[in-house]
Amino acid sequence: MANTNKRLAVIFGDVTLGLKGPDFHYLFSYQTGGPESLRIQGKEWLYRSPKPTFWRATTDNDRGNQFPLKSGMWLAADQFIACQSITVAIDGQTIPLPIAPENNRYSGQETAQEVTVTYIYQTITTPQTTVEVSYTIQASGKIRVAVTYHGQAGLPSLPVFGLRFVMPTPATRFIYQGLSGETYPDRMAGGMAGEYEVTGLPVTPYLVPQDCGVHMATDWVTIYRQAVLDNRLREPVETGLKFKAVDQPFAFSCLPYTAEELENATHHSELPAPHRTVLNLLGAVRGVGGIDSWGSDVEAAYQIDATQDHHFEFEISF
Repeated sequence: MANTNKRLAVIFGDVTLGLKGPDFHYLFSYQTGGPESLRIQGKEWLYRSPKPTFWRATTDNDRGNQFPLKSGMWLAADQFIACQSITVAIDGQTIPLPIAPENNRYSGQETAQEVTVTYIYQTITTPQTTVEVSYTIQASGKIRVAVTYHGQAGLPSLPVFGLRFVMPTPATRFIYQGLSGETYPDRMAGGMAGEYEVTGLPVTPYLVPQDCGVHMATDWVTIYRQAVLDNRLREPVETGLKFKAVDQPFAFSCLPYTAEELENATHHSELPAPHRTVLNLLGAVRGVGGIDSWGSDVEAAYQIDATQDHHFEFEISF
């Protein structure tokens, strides 16, 4: 790996893989099972390692048709998931996992044009299945993310399938290209395609907190943050991070709460004070139904079959 311009500096740590460019520094952890730091232009964008997400806070219609009782195991899978294996490829060639003492063979001066880190997760469902998430980092700092769910016979219908990013501070706003308003697979007819800006992280004021803020058929979304956790910075600058769909649009929600925090609140006054940004990038979303709200299930076309494979990709850039 020759040391030339416009290449990634590759740092082989004991429990992390560091990738560095002129204005970014990424850390991919073998311990936490995912990237644990995306530091861009001096600002940290990760509070915790991104993980696959399977749960949405139950809606009134979900409760009406007893969906949580049928698919409740996905709530546990959303909270707890094991990283089964990790692979690292440098410029397309897989190398032995560079943890200690294997990493001692490197000089500290290695560079690369492209690095791919792949995590395979195993769910705690019965039966179990796996999710593969690969991050391909280019010398420009752009990251291409591929997320694959492997279908497994015997598993109940999924609420959602995607990847959850938790950012250290609340977003000031986000801009996206997709459908207007809150949309779901069976609630898209009223959405108008265009570019939209949303201020803050609004939570739809349903009587009982539930899933909300989903935007279907999205081409890209840029999250803007100003606040940081570094108290030394008195006047932090607002910066953005862009997530762009590859091959086909994705869905997303950008809220100050996780699905579990919404699930646990029976009134909005019970929700905690906003501290983070929770961005869910979704390759599959269950419809909301609402045929009668008293027991009818979501129509089959808008359910997520957990026995089938699901896949989506997106790029992260700044």
